[in-house]
Amino acid sequence: MRWIDGLEAAAAEKLPEPVHRYFRQGSAGGISVGEATAAWNAYRFRPRVLTDVSTVDISTTVLGTPVDGPVLVAPTTLQRQADPGGEAAMAAGVAAANSVIGISSNAGTTFADIGAAGAPWWLQIYVVKNRDVTLRMLDAAVAAGARAVVLTADTPVVGRKEDDGPTIWEVIQPGHLLANLDEGEYAVEDLGKADNLTPDVIGWLAERTGLPVLVKGVLRGDDAKRCADAGAAGIIVSNHGGRQLDGAIPTARALPEVAEALAGTPTEIYVDGGIRRGEHVLTALALGARAVFVGRPALWALTVDSSAGVTRLLTDLGEELTHAMRLVGSPTIADLTPDLITR
Repeated sequence: MRWIDGLEAAAAEKLPEPVHRYFRQGSAGGISVGEATAAWNAYRFRPRVLTDVSTVDISTTVLGTPVDGPVLVAPTTLQRQADPGGEAAMAAGVAAANSVIGISSNAGTTFADIGAAGAPWWLQIYVVKNRDVTLRMLDAAVAAGARAVVLTADTPVVGRKEDDGPTIWEVIQPGHLLANLDEGEYAVEDLGKADNLTPDVIGWLAERTGLPVLVKGVLRGDDAKRCADAGAAGIIVSNHGGRQLDGAIPTARALPEVAEALAGTPTEIYVDGGIRRGEHVLTALALGARAVFVGRPALWALTVDSSAGVTRLLTDLGEELTHAMRLVGSPTIADLTPDLITR
């Protein structure tokens, strides 16, 4: 069995059951979370033959930052429940793999400590009802060296979870959430998600931070175009790991429409959701993604072996991608084109 395939089971042995359930669960009936990986498995390859693949190069850039491979770590919350080092340990593992990490605005580790781990990082932000809280978070991230802002756009309200036992909120340890907001400077109601956002918020974020803005949670080509027209530097095709609207289309199926809508534009396209193999990464790149994000696998790897586990996850997926590219007849990422893929 692949090491990656055993990660969740190994993590489950170390995590309190409510934490494991929170990390793995989707919303409502679990349809979207259950379909994610199967949607990538539904694609088939049309390999080229008699091409020179003696040397394969999987290095690329993401928003101008060089990375050794096109596998990045998605923003996830409550990482200190997985490892005492939390986001700093995750970032150290990412740095060793020369990749990029997304950091949740709910992070339980200060942005300064995350930045000190050495990985280039992008801030994932929820715009909340109290914009002053959002502004304080943005300013702190910029001061600590964030290189981009990832606007989560699919959460006007939080998706319904159907817990059947003690929830994570009953076992979470103090200090594992919102380490970058000073206690006493906000009320719980200030943190409610803003439900009145329009594409204008993209320019507002860019102006405030001076950073490129990506929009995460896009599943439609017309929405991707609206975001790009409003100034988004990147789109992340995502259904929030199946944790928001249950029954939302798998990202593997949404990606081609988004890529078609943004063809010929400088807007970079990323995708997450259910990616577990190098072959899935290859499919995503051929369909138009510049790179992919992995979320739950990184949490399992962090739980099992801290920073070293995260590095191994990214390295193993990169090696699988290299192997698949040899077999599909594409020595560089630029050679990965839609004609290699069919459903």
